[in-house]
Amino acid sequence: MQKAISLGLRFDLKLAVIAIFPLAILLLITNYRFFKNKVYKKIATTYLVLTYLTLTLFYLFDLGYYEYLGIRLDASSLRFLGNLKISSQVLVESYPIYKGLLGLIILCFIIYKYANFGYNLFSKTYQEITKKLKTVFFIITILLLSFGIYNSITHYPLRWSEAFFSKNTTVNQFALNPVLYFFDSFSFRSKGVDLEKFKTYYPVIAKHLNLPKDTIQFEKKVTFKTPYKEKPNVIYVMLESTGTATLSHYGNPLKSSPKIDSIINKSLSFSKFYVHKPGTAASVFASVTGLPDIEDVKTASRNPMIIDQRIIFDQYKGYEKQYFIGGSANWANIRGVFQSNIKDLKIFEEGSFEEENRADVWGIDDYDLFKESDKQFKKLHESGKPFVAYIQTATNHMPFTVPDQKESYTPILEDEIDEETLLKGGFRSLGQLNAIRYLDFNVARFLERAKETGYYDNTIFVFFGDHRGGMKKLNFLKNNEDDLGIQVHHVPFFIHAPKYIEPQVVDKYAKLIDVFPTATSLAKVEYTNYTLGRDLLDSTNTDTAAFVYVQSKGEKGVGLIKDNFYYEKTNISKKASLYSLQTKEIKDIKLDKPNITQQMDSLLSAYYHSTKYLYFNNKKIEE
Repeated sequence: MQKAISLGLRFDLKLAVIAIFPLAILLLITNYRFFKNKVYKKIATTYLVLTYLTLTLFYLFDLGYYEYLGIRLDASSLRFLGNLKISSQVLVESYPIYKGLLGLIILCFIIYKYANFGYNLFSKTYQEITKKLKTVFFIITILLLSFGIYNSITHYPLRWSEAFFSKNTTVNQFALNPVLYFFDSFSFRSKGVDLEKFKTYYPVIAKHLNLPKDTIQFEKKVTFKTPYKEKPNVIYVMLESTGTATLSHYGNPLKSSPKIDSIINKSLSFSKFYVHKPGTAASVFASVTGLPDIEDVKTASRNPMIIDQRIIFDQYKGYEKQYFIGGSANWANIRGVFQSNIKDLKIFEEGSFEEENRADVWGIDDYDLFKESDKQFKKLHESGKPFVAYIQTATNHMPFTVPDQKESYTPILEDEIDEETLLKGGFRSLGQLNAIRYLDFNVARFLERAKETGYYDNTIFVFFGDHRGGMKKLNFLKNNEDDLGIQVHHVPFFIHAPKYIEPQVVDKYAKLIDVFPTATSLAKVEYTNYTLGRDLLDSTNTDTAAFVYVQSKGEKGVGLIKDNFYYEKTNISKKASLYSLQTKEIKDIKLDKPNITQQMDSLLSAYYHSTKYLYFNNKKIEE
């Protein structure tokens, strides 16, 4: 921690020098005229006020960004500007924005007064200096300021990568300066497909996925000799901000999800299931398209060049297709992901529900969303039409808006729990705990409605988390996933369908893009898979792995989880590490396990370059 503090001070000094550099140059050039001509006073005062305001805003946004995702502000945060209205509402509903604005106004006023005071103080003592002395002052000042920016006595200047000296992610993040890191991170933005590297690694992914090795071919046709006479309904439910660590079924000590725990025990569940990227839009894109989101700055859903994809959701022939979201489908361009790829899809969003009680920025809450979904399912069930639906929950997300009471649900009050107890479960706030409890209630209530309505028995319910929300230290974990930064990717995935499959726990490594192939195969719906996802219930698929997109050593990177090992590599600098997942220790063992390192590096590269290739070479065929 001492080194982190030292580095942090150096980064702060570098930023301070950069901030004051323009004003210092102006002062050196103008000399005594700087204090004689009042226009310079206006320039200096305005510059200082704007600089302090800008830096303060950066630090405030950095605090909120770190609280939400556990990483410092970087260029990828610009994705929130794509939905400025929604992002603004989240800020207003989650933080004391108006008090903050008042504080900023007061700060600007104080800086304005201070700048005037400083200017007036020095204007009384200025003196003309000779050209020789001015030259000496100029050279010395420039050298000192330049050294402050260079900030090192080695051959290399102080760089963001020096902050990543520890195996403790929190310590590394603490050392960074948000302003400098934000602008440095622009160099991490994604590039297009590298065909040469893709062709090099295609044989590796082909072997892994049982594809033809002599030709580039991702197409896999899936047929069934004895499909179900009565087509089962399939409902995919995305559980917002729900990781394994938030659920008591996976060890959280606060009994946060007793109803979901009970459902999992009666379901087919996957204990080693990971999403590719810790973000809702990224998980929606990946689950629907079957391709991981590995875009470095914006989410893949916001990239118009890769929206057009051949997906399994579109291949439910004879099914009514529906998508439910409590707010607007324009969020993160999700409408484009669904509507442009799924023929005859009906979208239910704000403005299209029979009853709308807007809860917060995300629209109606999960209780009403499930209730409105059930109304549509009831109509289809009574008409005898099979349906496939995707429900995107949102209440378990900041600002964690839950009701004072909803049927049997009541939130825990502040005087009923202390902060120490919350910390035992890793929850950042009581609101976060109450939100997961509300989701727990709503999931169980949704299944109860399905039973009451009559479509429960003939429906395959598919539940999966989109990512784990930001949490405090998870001391109850028995492994090192949290310290490695991949616990945020570890989420629940369970299929509840008593009529179609027995309860069991599958310990294969699984990933988000496997959801649709697995559930569609279970429903015995014929389809052609053009992507990297696979049917996890296929007994021939024994060589499984999870592919994740990470923030590693200060830059974007990718990782592979396989055979109780985790291997990661950064995209730009190609720094690589191998860790064992059978210990709580954080030790890079790539030199001790050269064969495993090589194998995992090849498969990781194969996943990465194959994803990039399919982004642009999996276009749906126009009818």
